[in-house]
Amino acid sequence: MGIYEELKERGLIAQVTDEEEIRELINGGGARFYIGFDPTADSLHVGHFMALCLMKRLQMAGNKPVVLVGGGTGHIGDPSGRTDMRTMMTDEVINHNCECFKKQMERFIEFGEGKAIMVNNADWLLKLNYVDLLREVGACFTVNNMLRAECYKQRMEKGLSFLEFNYMIMQAYDFWYLNEHYGCNMQFGGDDQWSNMLAGTELIRKKSGKDAYAMTITLLLNNEGKKMGKTAKGAVWLDENKTTPYEFYQYWRNVDDADVMKCIKMLTFIPLDKIAEMEAWDASRINEKKEILAFELTKLVHGEEKAQKAMAQAKAAFGGGGELPEVEISVETPTIIPVLVAAKLCSSNGEARRLIQQGGVSIGDNKVTDINAPVNSGDVIHKGKKQHIKVILK
Repeated sequence: MGIYEELKERGLIAQVTDEEEIRELINGGGARFYIGFDPTADSLHVGHFMALCLMKRLQMAGNKPVVLVGGGTGHIGDPSGRTDMRTMMTDEVINHNCECFKKQMERFIEFGEGKAIMVNNADWLLKLNYVDLLREVGACFTVNNMLRAECYKQRMEKGLSFLEFNYMIMQAYDFWYLNEHYGCNMQFGGDDQWSNMLAGTELIRKKSGKDAYAMTITLLLNNEGKKMGKTAKGAVWLDENKTTPYEFYQYWRNVDDADVMKCIKMLTFIPLDKIAEMEAWDASRINEKKEILAFELTKLVHGEEKAQKAMAQAKAAFGGGGELPEVEISVETPTIIPVLVAAKLCSSNGEARRLIQQGGVSIGDNKVTDINAPVNSGDVIHKGKKQHIKVILK
């Protein structure tokens, strides 16, 4: 089985422009492909995770990744999947976020001579002369076709800014530039990027007369409302200072039963024959599947040692022995409400009070009913059935 067939078997491929040509390129290691990452935060999150895993799979099969960091397009903001305009970022914030992305990507992608390269579209987009861009690139687009794109349709009612309207042209220009200067012949992205990606392939064919290809991946993490990129506490980050290895492990440990095998296929590097065996397991082994998923993905992001520790902490939280994750906090009055807020189990005193009144907090084996219940250093606090920490008072 070639890598293209494996991607299809894992449910990763949604649509492609020229399947036979793409199959031949990818299976033969001849794809020099790019995926773009706009620096909208100072950390990648699980919404980027599938794209990173895809790049890793393709690189292992001999293909060459071009990682594009959107220091230029980040000044505009992609309207895809948005109902409102993105917050404008300063140059300093954009540059800082790009640097953070680079460090995190090195865990997944091998960079170096003859391997992957990383580029920043600020290097060419910010130097563009607007009139030249209109003459050279704008002439290749029709407004009618652009307005039919899904990424614009959903914004028309609330208002699509001219700034965002230009995003498709910028992304298409990226592909053309990478094709001309780096020999990039293929673009990957999520389903929501399809219109922008087609614009890029057409621009190359019109301006350069070359073949270029596009493929979208079924972004379980991205296109279903980014449901797997968010939790009640916010985004699930790859930076352990934002989402600890334990929290990351627990996030995957608690995915819906119906999504477990889909995630194992799409995101882990477990061989397909082993996955087929797992699919035949009795339904009573669902928690074992979840533990495998959580461990494999935590290992990918944080390394085996931290994955082992996170797994041990999770088992301790559910009565399996081991050590719970410790959270050091400093509060003026060590009672349950300020402790819940300081430990980031609740975002406000009001949320903490409501949670207690609803019976969702325990200290050790005792459910908390008093909003002024004292907390001692070393106490284990349970928030519902899924969050458990040992509090260390400083």
